[in-house]
Amino acid sequence: MALRPIRMVKLGLLGLREDEERVLTALHDLRVAQIEPLRPEAMAELGPERGSETLRRVGDETLRFRGLLSALPATPNVAPRRFDSLDEVFRAAAGVPIDAEVGELKREDDRLLTERKAAADTTDLLEHLSFYPDRLEYLRSASYLSFYGEAPAEGFAELRGSLPPEADARFLVGPAEETVRFVIVSRPAGADALGRLAQARGVRLTAIPALSGATAEELDQLRVRRNEIERRRGEIADRLGRIAREWYPTVAAIDEALEIENRKSEVLAKLGASRATFALEAWVPARDVDRLKSVLGAVTAGRLYFYDVPTHEEPPTLMSNPKGVRRFEFFVRFYSLPQATEWDPTLVFSIAFPIFFGFMLGDFGYGLVILLISLWMIAGFPGARFLPKFGRNFVKMIMGPKGMQQLAYALLPGCAIAIGLGLYWDEFFGFHLLGLLTGYVAPIDPAGRSGVPILLLFAGYVGLGMVVLGFAFGALKEFFHHRPRGVLGKIGGIAFAFGVAFFGLSVIRHQTSLSAHPLFGVYLGLMVVGLALLLGGEGLQMGMMGLIEVVSHILSYTRLVGILLASVILALVINSIGSGLVLGGTIAGIVAGIVILVVGQSFNVILGVFEPGIQGARLIFVEYFSKFYSGNGQPFRPFGRARRHTISPDVPEGRPTPSPILPGVPEN
Repeated sequence: MALRPIRMVKLGLLGLREDEERVLTALHDLRVAQIEPLRPEAMAELGPERGSETLRRVGDETLRFRGLLSALPATPNVAPRRFDSLDEVFRAAAGVPIDAEVGELKREDDRLLTERKAAADTTDLLEHLSFYPDRLEYLRSASYLSFYGEAPAEGFAELRGSLPPEADARFLVGPAEETVRFVIVSRPAGADALGRLAQARGVRLTAIPALSGATAEELDQLRVRRNEIERRRGEIADRLGRIAREWYPTVAAIDEALEIENRKSEVLAKLGASRATFALEAWVPARDVDRLKSVLGAVTAGRLYFYDVPTHEEPPTLMSNPKGVRRFEFFVRFYSLPQATEWDPTLVFSIAFPIFFGFMLGDFGYGLVILLISLWMIAGFPGARFLPKFGRNFVKMIMGPKGMQQLAYALLPGCAIAIGLGLYWDEFFGFHLLGLLTGYVAPIDPAGRSGVPILLLFAGYVGLGMVVLGFAFGALKEFFHHRPRGVLGKIGGIAFAFGVAFFGLSVIRHQTSLSAHPLFGVYLGLMVVGLALLLGGEGLQMGMMGLIEVVSHILSYTRLVGILLASVILALVINSIGSGLVLGGTIAGIVAGIVILVVGQSFNVILGVFEPGIQGARLIFVEYFSKFYSGNGQPFRPFGRARRHTISPDVPEGRPTPSPILPGVPEN
């Protein structure tokens, strides 16, 4: 378990031009090197790599096979194929004869899709136009324009009364309904005015389609045509399926091989080359350097020279956390990716955030509901189509499906803590359920007169611990970056935090004289020493601001209790009003009470996700990160992507392609 991102080294290699393709292929399959532009001084000695004349052919073939792959239905269980050279890929591509047939089938299917969409739109319009009794051809003329419209009654009345005389408009209005449906016939001279007025009053106008028969006749013909379209599209899908069963494995393998060649060509501009040699430089995780050298040495029979590249550049960042902790990288990346040379705060976040969330929620019922919702989100929202459209759109607006799933995983331990505390405090949607059922008396009542001081004291100690831990990481960061004054300032922050916290507790207990408490002088001394170190390490202005931050950041953690109390008190209010109405005995009161309980508790559940989540993350981002965290790191983006349909030419026949997966590494 690492508290820092993986250490990176910048490595260079010099090899023979004849080995360049094999080296790039091996680098692609290893996926441990982020290839960087060659340094100017090295490029001046070698010159840029121009690439070969075959790149244009690779690009053309890539477009061809990408089109074929998108047209053919995927075939499962495709056995990977091996290509030992680019010429072998070209020969395999030349032997694929399906372009003309697949292209014609796909174009026909696209035309049918367009026609089906148009037929569906026309069908929908004609169904709304069913009140028109005559043939549609009567609405077509060179001397007037015809439109179908829908509008609220008020908007329709305003439109009808404000049309200019030159429009010479005639209306046919449908049956009386909340939304007025109508046909309007207008002179071409008034078309512009009609359009402006309709838009201003929220009236939708649609041109009458160029059809001849009655509405019912045309609807029957459209339904027949839509059935014909579906039948023909089924035939096309069957034919494409037969082609795919024979050719999809080959097409997919060639497409992937060409994509790899394209990715290799993209990095050529970063290489340097002479007539006989080439050179490249890359960031590589220190843990993978030996493996990289071993594989490339085997590929080239030892015809490579490796060298370390001296640099003061900030390396890219590759975080390395266990699977459970890695779930919380989502929050850290959302805030800012750590730099490669600073602390990775994910581990502390993964411990602190669930505790904060569970403490602020603190209710067995709310914790259970949010836990079940989180499991539903992790499962991919099964049955979400039955939710109201507004709810689905609201969820999508907040976050994408992958982000929602990551958030759900992060909420699980917090919900477990909330359930445990809710049982301990006997809080179930604000009811003392265990007390009612078993007579259990909670040791602490979160909203009670004796419980609040205990919880505030706990929150204060948590704040002190987080602030001190942040300063400790900050001091170590300053030490590793050889900034002794910064180390003194962070140590001063720790001393002042301890001093002011315990001094404050002594004052609260009315121990305000040196004789009243044996350690009172120690607390005062810590404050003085901390003040001196802060001012000496940070300067007068920044030191004074640091003093204020220490106090405010420790006190800020009392919001843990504030959010908890807000939830508990809101639940008590909802339960008091709702239960009172239900117990009142009247039918109206019972219905109103149930509505208040359901709506109010649902609202409190929503608050139980947002408030503890936002405030818990904020306490870490602001009060903790600010002591040591810079962020703005650049993600490690290794060259390469996992193979699915091809086998690396450097792997013996019959063995699977090595596919090393680095945690947290996005594929290019």
